Amino acid sequence: MRRLLSIAVGVVAVTAIGPAPAIGAGTGDAATESRPPGSVVAATPLRRALWIPGTTAQAFRLTYMTTDARGRPARSTGTLFVPKGRAPRGGWPVISWAHGTSGLGDACAPSVMGPALPQRDRPYLANWMGEGYAVVAGDYAGLGTPGLPAYLNGRSEAHNVVDMVKAGRAYAQAQLPPGGRLARKWVVVGQSQGAGAAIYTARYATKFGGRGLDYRGAVGTGTPAYIERVVDAVGPGFGPLSPGLTAYLSYIFASLRSVYPELGINRILTDSGRKYLKLAETACVEAFERDLEGVDSGRFFTGPVTASPRFARLVDAYMKMPEKGFDEPFFMGHGLKDVDVPYSLTSQYVAKLKANQQPVTFKTYDTDHSGTLIRSQEDTHPFVRRLLRGS
Repeated sequence: MRRLLSIAVGVVAVTAIGPAPAIGAGTGDAATESRPPGSVVAATPLRRALWIPGTTAQAFRLTYMTTDARGRPARSTGTLFVPKGRAPRGGWPVISWAHGTSGLGDACAPSVMGPALPQRDRPYLANWMGEGYAVVAGDYAGLGTPGLPAYLNGRSEAHNVVDMVKAGRAYAQAQLPPGGRLARKWVVVGQSQGAGAAIYTARYATKFGGRGLDYRGAVGTGTPAYIERVVDAVGPGFGPLSPGLTAYLSYIFASLRSVYPELGINRILTDSGRKYLKLAETACVEAFERDLEGVDSGRFFTGPVTASPRFARLVDAYMKMPEKGFDEPFFMGHGLKDVDVPYSLTSQYVAKLKANQQPVTFKTYDTDHSGTLIRSQEDTHPFVRRLLRGS
């Protein structure tokens, strides 16, 4: 999330399975819309350049049915990575990876371009596969499929994450030999935006997965929280911000505008705001940050966003992290030197979880945002092994 949340310190103290029509985009294809979440719509081999290095035996790009931020049927894409070797009895246990910020445009999907930070994320995923896990990785609905992704909307991301596990398992069971099958048991892991998605998924994984899956727990490193309070403070003069912060703010408002047109966000945008929110709909994050050099985000709005009486309530519903109702253990790690997602904010969220007696394990690391992902593996790998122990 880069340094977006630092603002809140002040605010808070191979085989085609079927056709692939544009669900949720006014196609009227009722037959495809009626397919249950996790149904595979199409599958193709994934480009070798995008394989997780050293550990992948087979990889596929899947298109599957899921649910969007308004609770409607939608398509999403994602990747299935099958490790080398033969699956243990019952199939490969599954890691569902929730990716971090890449952008909102279809070309930004990890199943198209790979992880946004390949030097960090590809070795990280290889470590999980090296321990004998299959990896599935959803792109989030609208990222590589019709519509716009609901950036930082935890509920839709949770649906997408869970349904990618269903899709990966369904494809492997139907199309791959026994040595490539996937088990029912799975965990979700994520970093930064992906950590928010992972922890939100942890709250709803059992409900969304149903009896067909065996959810065991979650890992989130650099987990953001309380972003809704930052968003509520936006208005004229909210800036200038760095290009990175302006990019994330633009992604948030572009997604909010798409999910909640009734908020009338366009009515409080300046010409500059309209220009950059439109660009946010297609630009991948690194290129977008370059476009935003010298741009003042404080000139995006003609008035405070909370001028709409429904704004705070809808934004709260859109991105607030769950604080209770978790049914399986989950791990959160955070860097004490993290300037992307400040420790002070995540620690408040963890305190709330503990006060609510939720099954969270929380550890800190004397490092920065990406360093936490790397350092935490000494704790997260044993944690996940314990979760997946047994049938």
